[in-house]
Amino acid sequence: MSTMDDGAGSRSREVTLGDAKQPITMLNDRVLVAVPPSEGERRSRAGILIPATAQVAKRLSWARVAAVGPSARTVKPGDSVLFNPEECFEVEVQGEEYFIMRERDVHAVATERLGGGTGLYL
Repeated sequence: MSTMDDGAGSRSREVTLGDAKQPITMLNDRVLVAVPPSEGERRSRAGILIPATAQVAKRLSWARVAAVGPSARTVKPGDSVLFNPEECFEVEVQGEEYFIMRERDVHAVATERLGGGTGLYL
């Protein structure tokens, strides 16, 4: 899977559907993020071992942005975003899992390029 610039500043994903490659362009303020790999076993700050099978309710996740729609104002491909996986849609493209969400469902953005904007919607 490769990315390409559509000339308007947003990036689309190019995938193989059947015999031909077709670009997937996110619409409006939609954000496509790669599903993070399972973390497996982890330890709490107090040193308690938490097994991979334990479900944590209402836990936010970080993921890398794969593509954004033309109306997305803050999030760009390559950024890491914090979001609630329970509030977005899952999609599979060429065997890879992705989440699709609106930009307003992103709780935080980790990137070096943000200067000092508030990120507020008017």
